[in-house]
Amino acid sequence: MPTYDYICDACGHEFEAFESITANPRTECPQCHEQKLRRKIGPGAAILFKGSGFYQTDYRSDSYKKAAKADAPAPESKPSGGESARTETPKPAAGSSTT
Repeated sequence: MPTYDYICDACGHEFEAFESITANPRTECPQCHEQKLRRKIGPGAAILFKGSGFYQTDYRSDSYKKAAKADAPAPESKPSGGESARTETPKPAAGSSTT
């Protein structure tokens, strides 16, 4: 069942209600009992996950995980000692002009 957001124009009370799609919208505010309740325009029919801890990779199949592990590049070995994997370009001497 979808969740609908409601707001009361009389007292400003806001709440969510789980209702059937075919149900008529509520009109009476549960707090002040005025007939000023209206549905707010929501995000649509998309699934809305509230809270922390929902990640796209949480529910991957075992076959997907194995294929991803096989496709991952092997870790490269780090250079040992004073060797550097990166080459530096020489900097011009201070006071020299290139123009």
